[in-house]
Amino acid sequence: MHLLQKQKGENKLESIFTLINHYCEPVESKIKDSFSSNFRDSILLNCIDFVELGSSDEYFKNCKLALIGIPEDRNSRNIGANLAPNIIRKYLYSLSIINENLRIADLGNLKMSDNPQDTYYGLRDLSIELIEKDIVLLIIGGTQDLTYGNFLAYSELEKEVNIVSIDSKFDLECDDNGINSQNYMSKIVSEKAKFLYNFSNIGYQKYLVSQEDIKLMDELLFDSYRLGHIRIDLKETETILRTANLVSFDIGAIKQADAPARNNPSPNGFFSNEACQISRYAGLSESVSSFGIYEVNPEFDNNYQTSNLAAQIIWHFIEGFSFRKTENFSESDPNFSKYFVSLNDIENQIIFYKSKHTERWWMKIPFPEETKISSQEVKIIPCSYKDYILASNNEIPDRLWKFIQKLD
Repeated sequence: MHLLQKQKGENKLESIFTLINHYCEPVESKIKDSFSSNFRDSILLNCIDFVELGSSDEYFKNCKLALIGIPEDRNSRNIGANLAPNIIRKYLYSLSIINENLRIADLGNLKMSDNPQDTYYGLRDLSIELIEKDIVLLIIGGTQDLTYGNFLAYSELEKEVNIVSIDSKFDLECDDNGINSQNYMSKIVSEKAKFLYNFSNIGYQKYLVSQEDIKLMDELLFDSYRLGHIRIDLKETETILRTANLVSFDIGAIKQADAPARNNPSPNGFFSNEACQISRYAGLSESVSSFGIYEVNPEFDNNYQTSNLAAQIIWHFIEGFSFRKTENFSESDPNFSKYFVSLNDIENQIIFYKSKHTERWWMKIPFPEETKISSQEVKIIPCSYKDYILASNNEIPDRLWKFIQKLD
Protein backbone atom coordinates (compact mmCIF):
# COMPACT_ATOMS: atom_id res chain seq x y z
CA MET A 1 0.00 0.00 0.00
CA HIS A 2 1.53 3.28 -1.10
CA LEU A 3 0.76 6.51 0.71
CA LEU A 4 -0.83 9.22 -1.41
CA GLN A 5 0.73 12.66 -1.58
CA LYS A 6 -1.68 15.58 -1.37
CA GLN A 7 -1.43 18.08 -4.18
CA LYS A 8 -1.26 21.77 -3.42
CA GLY A 9 -4.61 23.48 -3.44
CA GLU A 10 -6.50 20.18 -3.44
CA ASN A 11 -9.98 20.44 -1.98
CA LYS A 12 -10.17 18.82 1.46
CA LEU A 13 -13.26 16.74 0.71
CA GLU A 14 -11.74 15.56 -2.57
CA SER A 15 -8.64 14.60 -0.63
CA ILE A 16 -10.71 12.56 1.81
CA PHE A 17 -12.43 10.63 -0.93
CA THR A 18 -9.17 10.08 -2.81
CA LEU A 19 -7.82 8.45 0.34
CA ILE A 20 -11.03 6.53 1.02
CA ASN A 21 -11.09 5.11 -2.49
CA HIS A 22 -7.41 4.19 -2.21
CA TYR A 23 -7.44 2.70 1.28
CA CYS A 24 -10.95 1.40 1.93
CA GLU A 25 -13.24 -1.37 0.76
CA PRO A 26 -16.97 -0.49 0.91
CA VAL A 27 -19.21 -2.43 3.25
CA GLU A 28 -20.30 -5.64 1.55
CA SER A 29 -23.84 -5.58 0.22
CA LYS A 30 -24.64 -8.83 2.01
CA ILE A 31 -24.07 -7.09 5.34
CA LYS A 32 -26.51 -4.32 4.44
CA ASP A 33 -28.94 -6.83 2.99
CA SER A 34 -28.93 -8.82 6.24
CA PHE A 35 -31.26 -6.19 7.72
CA SER A 36 -33.92 -6.60 5.07
CA SER A 37 -35.81 -9.35 6.91
CA ASN A 38 -36.40 -7.25 10.02
CA PHE A 39 -35.97 -3.74 8.64
CA ARG A 40 -37.57 -1.05 10.79
CA ASP A 41 -37.64 2.70 10.31
CA SER A 42 -36.44 3.09 13.87
CA ILE A 43 -33.05 1.32 13.55
CA LEU A 44 -29.69 3.07 13.37
CA LEU A 45 -29.14 1.77 9.84
CA ASN A 46 -31.37 4.61 8.64
CA CYS A 47 -28.79 7.14 9.88
CA ILE A 48 -25.90 5.53 7.98
CA ASP A 49 -24.50 6.79 4.67
CA PHE A 50 -22.44 3.98 3.16
CA VAL A 51 -19.49 5.32 1.21
CA GLU A 52 -19.09 3.59 -2.15
CA LEU A 53 -16.29 3.76 -4.69
CA GLY A 54 -16.51 7.05 -6.51
CA SER A 55 -18.54 8.73 -3.76
CA SER A 56 -18.71 12.50 -3.76
CA ASP A 57 -18.73 15.08 -0.99
CA GLU A 58 -22.47 14.65 -0.47
CA TYR A 59 -21.69 11.87 1.99
CA PHE A 60 -19.94 14.29 4.32
CA LYS A 61 -22.27 17.21 3.77
CA ASN A 62 -24.18 16.55 6.97
CA CYS A 63 -21.98 13.91 8.64
CA LYS A 64 -20.07 14.75 11.78
CA LEU A 65 -19.24 11.12 12.57
CA ALA A 66 -17.39 8.62 10.40
CA LEU A 67 -16.95 4.92 11.10
CA ILE A 68 -14.25 2.61 9.76
CA GLY A 69 -13.56 -1.07 10.34
CA ILE A 70 -9.97 -2.28 10.51
CA PRO A 71 -9.63 -6.08 10.22
CA GLU A 72 -6.04 -6.16 11.52
CA ASP A 73 -4.64 -8.58 14.12
CA ARG A 74 -1.23 -9.59 12.75
CA ASN A 75 0.78 -7.77 15.43
CA SER A 76 -1.12 -9.35 18.29
CA ARG A 77 -1.54 -12.61 20.19
CA ASN A 78 -5.29 -12.22 19.76
CA ILE A 79 -5.50 -13.77 16.30
CA GLY A 80 -9.10 -13.77 15.10
CA ALA A 81 -9.89 -10.18 16.08
CA ASN A 82 -9.74 -9.27 12.38
CA LEU A 83 -13.21 -10.80 12.03
CA ALA A 84 -14.84 -8.33 14.42
CA PRO A 85 -15.66 -5.20 12.35
CA ASN A 86 -18.38 -6.64 10.11
CA ILE A 87 -19.95 -8.70 12.90
CA ILE A 88 -20.10 -5.70 15.23
CA ARG A 89 -21.64 -3.65 12.41
CA LYS A 90 -24.57 -6.06 12.14
CA TYR A 91 -25.46 -5.55 15.79
CA LEU A 92 -24.75 -1.83 15.81
CA TYR A 93 -26.99 -0.98 12.86
CA SER A 94 -29.90 -2.96 14.28
CA LEU A 95 -29.98 -0.79 17.42
CA SER A 96 -32.41 2.08 17.82
CA ILE A 97 -32.04 5.48 16.22
CA ILE A 98 -30.56 8.03 18.60
CA ASN A 99 -31.27 11.23 16.72
CA GLU A 100 -33.06 11.30 13.37
CA ASN A 101 -30.98 14.31 12.29
CA LEU A 102 -27.65 12.59 13.02
CA ARG A 103 -25.88 11.25 9.94
CA ILE A 104 -22.96 8.80 10.16
CA ALA A 105 -20.66 7.98 7.24
CA ASP A 106 -19.50 4.37 7.05
CA LEU A 107 -16.18 4.39 5.18
CA GLY A 108 -16.06 0.60 4.94
CA ASN A 109 -13.03 -1.46 5.98
CA LEU A 110 -9.38 -0.54 5.58
CA LYS A 111 -7.73 -2.69 2.92
CA MET A 112 -5.06 -5.07 4.18
CA SER A 113 -1.67 -5.20 2.44
CA ASP A 114 1.17 -7.68 2.96
CA ASN A 115 2.78 -5.43 5.59
CA PRO A 116 0.88 -4.59 8.83
CA GLN A 117 2.86 -1.33 9.02
CA ASP A 118 0.83 -0.09 6.07
CA THR A 119 -2.29 -0.41 8.19
CA TYR A 120 -0.94 2.10 10.70
CA TYR A 121 -0.07 4.60 7.99
CA GLY A 122 -3.36 4.15 6.19
CA LEU A 123 -5.23 4.83 9.43
CA ARG A 124 -2.95 7.81 10.04
CA ASP A 125 -3.74 9.39 6.65
CA LEU A 126 -7.48 8.92 6.99
CA SER A 127 -7.43 10.23 10.57
CA ILE A 128 -5.57 13.37 9.50
CA GLU A 129 -8.18 14.29 6.92
CA LEU A 130 -11.10 13.67 9.26
CA ILE A 131 -9.54 15.54 12.19
CA GLU A 132 -8.92 18.54 9.94
CA LYS A 133 -12.57 18.51 8.87
CA ASP A 134 -13.81 18.20 12.50
CA ILE A 135 -15.34 14.80 11.75
CA VAL A 136 -15.14 12.43 14.71
CA LEU A 137 -13.74 9.01 13.79
CA LEU A 138 -15.13 5.77 15.22
CA ILE A 139 -12.75 2.82 14.77
CA ILE A 140 -13.87 -0.81 15.00
CA GLY A 141 -10.83 -3.06 15.38
CA GLY A 142 -8.95 -5.24 15.08
CA THR A 143 -6.38 -5.14 17.83
CA GLN A 144 -5.33 -2.29 20.07
CA ASP A 145 -1.95 -1.65 18.44
CA LEU A 146 -4.05 0.28 15.89
CA THR A 147 -4.06 3.06 18.49
CA TYR A 148 -0.50 3.76 17.34
CA GLY A 149 -1.65 4.49 13.79
CA ASN A 150 -4.46 6.69 15.11
CA PHE A 151 -1.96 8.62 17.25
CA LEU A 152 0.37 9.20 14.29
CA ALA A 153 -2.27 11.52 12.80
CA TYR A 154 -2.04 13.91 15.74
CA SER A 155 1.76 13.73 15.62
CA GLU A 156 1.79 14.47 11.88
CA LEU A 157 -0.49 17.45 12.48
CA GLU A 158 1.83 18.53 15.32
CA LYS A 159 -1.07 18.55 17.75
CA GLU A 160 -0.57 17.84 21.41
CA VAL A 161 -2.72 14.84 22.20
CA ASN A 162 -4.27 13.52 25.38
CA ILE A 163 -4.72 9.74 25.12
CA VAL A 164 -7.14 7.89 27.39
CA SER A 165 -7.10 4.09 27.40
CA ILE A 166 -9.76 1.95 29.02
CA ASP A 167 -7.70 -1.16 29.65
CA SER A 168 -6.75 -3.67 32.33
CA LYS A 169 -3.06 -3.04 31.47
CA PHE A 170 -0.85 -0.12 30.40
CA ASP A 171 0.60 -1.83 27.29
CA LEU A 172 4.08 -0.56 28.11
CA GLU A 173 5.97 -3.80 27.49
CA CYS A 174 9.60 -3.44 26.42
CA ASP A 175 9.91 -5.14 23.05
CA ASP A 176 12.29 -4.14 20.26
CA ASN A 177 10.68 -6.43 17.69
CA GLY A 178 8.27 -3.85 16.36
CA ILE A 179 4.84 -2.63 17.43
CA ASN A 180 2.30 -4.99 18.93
CA SER A 181 -0.81 -4.74 21.09
CA GLN A 182 1.22 -5.15 24.30
CA ASN A 183 3.81 -2.41 23.65
CA TYR A 184 2.15 0.21 21.44
CA MET A 185 2.02 2.78 24.28
CA SER A 186 5.74 2.36 24.98
CA LYS A 187 6.37 3.11 21.29
CA ILE A 188 4.23 6.24 21.47
CA VAL A 189 5.99 7.39 24.65
CA SER A 190 9.52 6.72 23.38
CA GLU A 191 9.18 7.84 19.76
CA LYS A 192 6.63 10.64 19.77
CA ALA A 193 6.72 12.04 23.30
CA LYS A 194 6.94 15.59 21.93
CA PHE A 195 3.26 15.54 20.99
CA LEU A 196 1.97 13.32 23.79
CA TYR A 197 0.62 15.78 26.33
CA ASN A 198 -0.84 13.17 28.66
CA PHE A 199 -1.74 9.51 28.91
CA SER A 200 -4.45 8.26 31.26
CA ASN A 201 -5.41 4.68 31.93
CA ILE A 202 -8.84 3.87 33.29
CA GLY A 203 -9.44 0.51 34.95
CA TYR A 204 -6.05 -1.14 35.28
CA GLN A 205 -5.93 -4.30 37.37
CA LYS A 206 -2.92 -4.22 39.67
CA TYR A 207 -2.30 -7.99 39.61
CA LEU A 208 -1.89 -7.76 35.82
CA VAL A 209 0.55 -4.83 35.87
CA SER A 210 4.20 -4.85 36.91
CA GLN A 211 5.52 -2.57 39.64
CA GLU A 212 7.99 -1.20 37.09
CA ASP A 213 5.16 -0.04 34.85
CA ILE A 214 3.31 1.57 37.77
CA LYS A 215 6.52 3.38 38.74
CA LEU A 216 7.05 4.51 35.14
CA MET A 217 3.52 5.93 34.94
CA ASP A 218 4.22 7.96 38.10
CA GLU A 219 7.62 9.16 36.88
CA LEU A 220 6.13 10.35 33.60
CA LEU A 221 3.29 12.07 35.51
CA PHE A 222 0.73 10.02 33.62
CA ASP A 223 -2.59 9.20 35.25
CA SER A 224 -3.62 5.67 36.18
CA TYR A 225 -6.89 4.74 37.85
CA ARG A 226 -7.26 1.31 39.35
CA LEU A 227 -10.42 -0.64 38.56
CA GLY A 228 -11.66 -0.68 42.15
CA HIS A 229 -11.08 3.05 42.57
CA ILE A 230 -13.05 3.94 39.43
CA ARG A 231 -15.96 1.63 40.21
CA ILE A 232 -16.56 3.44 43.53
CA ASP A 233 -17.63 6.51 41.57
CA LEU A 234 -17.87 5.94 37.82
CA LYS A 235 -18.75 9.59 37.26
CA GLU A 236 -15.08 10.43 37.89
CA THR A 237 -14.34 9.10 34.41
CA GLU A 238 -16.24 12.04 32.91
CA THR A 239 -13.61 14.43 34.26
CA ILE A 240 -10.78 12.26 32.89
CA LEU A 241 -12.40 12.03 29.47
CA ARG A 242 -13.38 15.69 29.24
CA THR A 243 -9.95 16.69 27.91
CA ALA A 244 -9.21 13.48 25.97
CA ASN A 245 -8.54 13.65 22.23
CA LEU A 246 -8.00 9.97 21.46
CA VAL A 247 -9.84 7.21 23.35
CA SER A 248 -8.79 3.58 23.03
CA PHE A 249 -11.11 0.93 24.51
CA ASP A 250 -9.78 -2.60 25.01
CA ILE A 251 -12.69 -5.03 25.40
CA GLY A 252 -10.44 -6.92 27.84
CA ALA A 253 -11.15 -4.20 30.41
CA ILE A 254 -14.58 -5.82 30.80
CA LYS A 255 -14.99 -8.95 32.93
CA GLN A 256 -15.09 -12.29 31.15
CA ALA A 257 -18.66 -13.07 32.14
CA ASP A 258 -19.82 -9.99 30.21
CA ALA A 259 -17.28 -10.08 27.38
CA PRO A 260 -15.76 -13.54 26.76
CA ALA A 261 -14.54 -12.87 23.20
CA ARG A 262 -10.82 -12.52 23.83
CA ASN A 263 -7.95 -14.97 23.90
CA ASN A 264 -7.04 -14.09 27.50
CA PRO A 265 -10.08 -12.52 29.23
CA SER A 266 -9.97 -11.62 32.92
CA PRO A 267 -12.57 -12.81 35.44
CA ASN A 268 -12.49 -9.26 36.83
CA GLY A 269 -13.18 -5.98 35.09
CA PHE A 270 -15.91 -3.49 34.37
CA PHE A 271 -19.50 -4.66 34.07
CA SER A 272 -21.08 -4.19 30.66
CA ASN A 273 -23.33 -1.33 31.80
CA GLU A 274 -20.30 0.46 33.29
CA ALA A 275 -18.44 0.14 29.99
CA CYS A 276 -21.39 1.71 28.18
CA GLN A 277 -21.51 4.59 30.65
CA ILE A 278 -17.78 5.29 30.22
CA SER A 279 -18.25 5.27 26.47
CA ARG A 280 -21.12 7.74 26.77
CA TYR A 281 -18.89 10.10 28.77
CA ALA A 282 -16.32 9.84 25.96
CA GLY A 283 -18.99 10.77 23.44
CA LEU A 284 -20.06 13.76 25.53
CA SER A 285 -16.52 15.16 25.60
CA GLU A 286 -16.17 17.98 23.07
CA SER A 287 -12.43 17.31 22.77
CA VAL A 288 -12.63 13.64 21.74
CA SER A 289 -11.99 13.41 17.99
CA SER A 290 -11.38 9.67 17.70
CA PHE A 291 -12.69 6.64 19.57
CA GLY A 292 -11.69 3.04 18.94
CA ILE A 293 -12.87 -0.29 20.33
CA TYR A 294 -10.46 -3.18 20.03
CA GLU A 295 -9.62 -6.83 20.77
CA VAL A 296 -13.07 -8.36 20.20
CA ASN A 297 -12.37 -11.88 18.92
CA PRO A 298 -15.51 -13.58 17.56
CA GLU A 299 -13.76 -16.96 17.60
CA PHE A 300 -13.96 -16.92 21.41
CA ASP A 301 -17.41 -15.38 21.66
CA ASN A 302 -20.52 -16.90 23.19
CA ASN A 303 -23.53 -16.44 20.88
CA TYR A 304 -21.96 -13.14 19.73
CA GLN A 305 -22.43 -11.72 23.21
CA THR A 306 -19.27 -9.59 23.08
CA SER A 307 -19.87 -8.35 19.55
CA ASN A 308 -23.33 -7.25 20.65
CA LEU A 309 -21.85 -5.49 23.68
CA ALA A 310 -19.21 -3.76 21.53
CA ALA A 311 -22.04 -2.48 19.33
CA GLN A 312 -23.85 -1.12 22.38
CA ILE A 313 -20.64 0.54 23.62
CA ILE A 314 -20.35 2.35 20.26
CA TRP A 315 -24.06 3.20 20.39
CA HIS A 316 -23.56 4.87 23.78
CA PHE A 317 -20.63 6.89 22.39
CA ILE A 318 -22.88 8.08 19.56
CA GLU A 319 -25.62 8.93 22.05
CA GLY A 320 -23.15 10.98 24.11
CA PHE A 321 -21.95 12.71 20.94
CA SER A 322 -25.51 13.66 20.03
CA PHE A 323 -25.83 15.44 23.40
CA ARG A 324 -22.52 17.31 23.27
CA LYS A 325 -22.83 20.77 24.67
CA THR A 326 -20.00 23.25 24.22
CA GLU A 327 -19.62 25.42 27.28
CA ASN A 328 -17.71 28.57 26.40
CA PHE A 329 -16.14 29.11 29.76
CA SER A 330 -15.99 32.68 31.03
CA GLU A 331 -15.29 33.89 34.54
CA SER A 332 -18.02 36.50 34.19
CA ASP A 333 -20.62 34.07 32.83
CA PRO A 334 -23.61 33.97 35.24
CA ASN A 335 -24.20 30.32 34.27
CA PHE A 336 -21.19 29.34 36.36
CA SER A 337 -21.14 29.36 40.15
CA LYS A 338 -17.82 30.43 41.68
CA TYR A 339 -16.18 29.08 44.85
CA PHE A 340 -12.98 30.36 46.48
CA VAL A 341 -10.75 27.99 48.47
CA SER A 342 -7.51 28.76 50.32
CA LEU A 343 -4.87 26.10 50.94
CA ASN A 344 -1.98 26.36 53.37
CA ASP A 345 0.56 25.10 50.81
CA ILE A 346 -0.68 27.22 47.89
CA GLU A 347 0.20 30.91 47.70
CA ASN A 348 -2.96 32.08 45.95
CA GLN A 349 -6.57 31.01 46.25
CA ILE A 350 -7.97 28.25 44.06
CA ILE A 351 -11.16 29.25 42.30
CA PHE A 352 -13.65 26.50 41.48
CA TYR A 353 -16.38 26.90 38.90
CA LYS A 354 -19.53 24.82 38.55
CA SER A 355 -21.77 24.89 35.49
CA LYS A 356 -25.42 25.45 36.38
CA HIS A 357 -26.45 23.62 33.20
CA THR A 358 -24.29 20.47 33.21
CA GLU A 359 -23.04 20.47 36.84
CA ARG A 360 -19.48 20.01 35.56
CA TRP A 361 -16.61 21.48 37.58
CA TRP A 362 -13.40 23.38 36.69
CA MET A 363 -10.65 24.90 38.78
CA LYS A 364 -8.41 27.88 38.10
CA ILE A 365 -4.77 27.22 38.84
CA PRO A 366 -3.28 29.95 41.06
CA PHE A 367 0.00 30.69 39.27
CA PRO A 368 2.41 33.21 40.82
CA GLU A 369 2.79 36.41 38.81
CA GLU A 370 6.30 35.48 37.61
CA THR A 371 5.03 32.26 35.99
CA LYS A 372 5.10 32.53 32.20
CA ILE A 373 1.53 31.34 31.75
CA SER A 374 -0.97 33.66 30.15
CA SER A 375 -3.50 31.43 28.36
CA GLN A 376 -6.85 31.22 30.10
CA GLU A 377 -7.26 27.77 28.56
CA VAL A 378 -4.15 26.56 30.36
CA LYS A 379 -5.02 28.17 33.67
CA ILE A 380 -8.43 26.52 33.98
CA ILE A 381 -8.62 22.73 34.01
CA PRO A 382 -11.52 20.29 34.42
CA CYS A 383 -12.02 18.81 37.85
CA SER A 384 -14.69 17.09 39.90
CA TYR A 385 -16.77 17.83 42.96
CA LYS A 386 -14.41 15.55 44.90
CA ASP A 387 -11.53 17.89 44.07
CA TYR A 388 -13.49 20.77 45.53
CA ILE A 389 -14.22 18.82 48.71
CA LEU A 390 -10.54 17.87 49.09
CA ALA A 391 -9.43 21.47 48.67
CA SER A 392 -12.09 22.63 51.13
CA ASN A 393 -10.51 20.24 53.65
CA ASN A 394 -7.09 21.78 53.02
CA GLU A 395 -5.86 18.88 50.86
CA ILE A 396 -4.23 19.42 47.48
CA PRO A 397 -6.13 17.41 44.84
CA ASP A 398 -3.93 15.00 42.86
CA ARG A 399 -5.19 16.55 39.64
CA LEU A 400 -3.88 19.98 40.69
CA TRP A 401 -0.60 18.60 42.02
CA LYS A 402 0.22 16.70 38.82
CA PHE A 403 -0.66 19.68 36.65
CA ILE A 404 1.75 21.92 38.57
CA GLN A 405 4.48 19.26 38.38
CA LYS A 406 4.11 19.03 34.60
CA LEU A 407 4.65 22.76 34.29
CA ASP A 408 7.87 22.43 36.29
